[in-house]
Amino acid sequence: MERVQLRTGNGWHGWGEQAPFDAMILIAAPEHIPEALPAQLATGGRLVIPVGPAGCGQQLLRVKKTATGELEIRDILPAVFVPLLPPAG
Repeated sequence: MERVQLRTGNGWHGWGEQAPFDAMILIAAPEHIPEALPAQLATGGRLVIPVGPAGCGQQLLRVKKTATGELEIRDILPAVFVPLLPPAG
C-alpha cells in the first residue's frame, strides 16, 4: 500500500517530524539545495528540486541518497520556477 503525504508552505526546512522520505518534490527553486532536505531522505530516497537564481539559469535536479549516505546529483533539464526563499530570521 502506498502512502502520500502533502504539505504546503515554505519547504526550506523540509518536514523533519515526518522524515525519512522515499521521495520529495519541491515546486519552488532555492539558489542552492537546503541542507535539511537531503538529510530527510531515506536510503535510496530521491529529491526532485529546481535549483538556481530567480528568472533564469535554473536546473531541475534529481538528488538520490545512496546506501553510504552520499548524494548522487543528476541534471534533468533546464527549468524556470518561482524562487524558494529562506525563512526570515
